[in-house]
Amino acid sequence: MESKIEFAFSAEVWQYLGIGGWFFVSFPESISAEIRNNLKWQEEGWGRLKATAKTGNTAWKTSIWFDTKKNTYLLPLKAEIRKREHIEAGNMLNIIVKV
Repeated sequence: MESKIEFAFSAEVWQYLGIGGWFFVSFPESISAEIRNNLKWQEEGWGRLKATAKTGNTAWKTSIWFDTKKNTYLLPLKAEIRKREHIEAGNMLNIIVKV
């Protein structure tokens, strides 16, 4: 059975400085702990959970990943979403994620 628990938060967009230069937002640690404690059983490889996300007027299907170094989940922001919502590193976003 698939869960549909909704989490809403604000977070700053940051860019990974390695190869590919992906953009992300990090979940607050409290929300990450709640997801990890209640939904870890649904994780696929590398701590990945399927999710839907929304910021501004754009919603999309995606996955979130648990980052053991930051002890939080990460939401990737692909180029199409950033372009549609005019998102750049350093922007604060209001995010809704359903896991």
